[in-house]
Amino acid sequence: MRSLIHSNRLRSLAAAATVVVCTLAGCSGDDEAAPGPTTPGEPTPADLAPAADAPVDPAVEQFLETTLPAGVSGTVLVAHHDGIVHCSGFGLADQEAEIPATCDTAYDIQSITKQFTAAAIVKLEMMGRLRVTDPISRYVGPVPTDKRGITVHQLLTHTSGLREVIGGDYEPLTRQEMLDEALSSRLEAPPGSRYSYSNVGYSILAAIVEEASGMGYEEFLAENLFEPAGMTETGYVLPEWSPQRVAVEYNSRGRPMGRPFDHPWADDGPYWNLRGNGGILTTARDMFRWHLALRGDDVLSRQAKEKLFTPYVPEGANATTSYGYGWVVAPSDRYGKVVWHDGGNGWSLSMVARLLDEDVLVFWTSNHAYQRGQWNLEDDMLNLTLGLADQAID
Repeated sequence: MRSLIHSNRLRSLAAAATVVVCTLAGCSGDDEAAPGPTTPGEPTPADLAPAADAPVDPAVEQFLETTLPAGVSGTVLVAHHDGIVHCSGFGLADQEAEIPATCDTAYDIQSITKQFTAAAIVKLEMMGRLRVTDPISRYVGPVPTDKRGITVHQLLTHTSGLREVIGGDYEPLTRQEMLDEALSSRLEAPPGSRYSYSNVGYSILAAIVEEASGMGYEEFLAENLFEPAGMTETGYVLPEWSPQRVAVEYNSRGRPMGRPFDHPWADDGPYWNLRGNGGILTTARDMFRWHLALRGDDVLSRQAKEKLFTPYVPEGANATTSYGYGWVVAPSDRYGKVVWHDGGNGWSLSMVARLLDEDVLVFWTSNHAYQRGQWNLEDDMLNLTLGLADQAID
């Protein structure tokens, strides 16, 4: 089972005259494979209390009512300029305990994690600890001959030629085991020759973050990205959520698959099949705080942010989207420059999109995105994301 959406299924993310095409694959494996949730205790008001009143826009509410299928659950946030237009939950974060999804529910955002790993790399470059042009052998050597030319930049842009995955998300795997397996595996393509989505590459980037900083991956993100941005509810194990604040995930048969930390994890977060490329937990409000940080220059410099959002490599031979550093970059006649990323694990599905010229953020996530024979939110990603953006602009 993969927790990260990657490229195989065509879909679009743009509007009007310009169709922005990206690729999206369904997740592999058996969605019955993971254990169910632990049984939470009775939540107290403090467990479920939001940080502040969440704004609710009637037009957005009406759009969601007509767009979302009955029975789906999750949270939506829409922001314009420096203010939240709308933030609300829909359905239940925990069906068994009847806990509603809210603006303050924490979710696994899967592959959206990659943008934090990429931000950590450009932050380290700002600090003089590395350069994106460095060969990876400088940080994770020794490296076999066929991989000595791989650079940090190529890992960031999925052009390293490394395989997509090694094993399952929750399979115990140490950092060194991940590196040994990744570096001994056969390359899918010569380094730098073409785009080929690689979760393994982003796990290696997490290892590079640790080597270049002398800190743990999550520790570096918390100290240098999350805390300066005011993001107190983003991470693997450092945030102090009560279990009731974290959404239970449900598979396509409606069976509870547990919260992320109900699955096998190391003491400091997920094992290295997932670390750095997925598995971060966050809330809608913290994603808004991240948006604000990316609007300013206090956390990342203007030059660092330009690297994140530069369209370095097309996502396929005929693709109209390109990959930056942890973000997909898409032109649009209607919206201008759009940057976004999605993530999923066959149970949950998440999307973050920033319309840079319109100064709009759309973030939505669902802990029950698929119901066999009834709904599949992947089919509604374009309509939902751009429809919410329209509400903010209007």
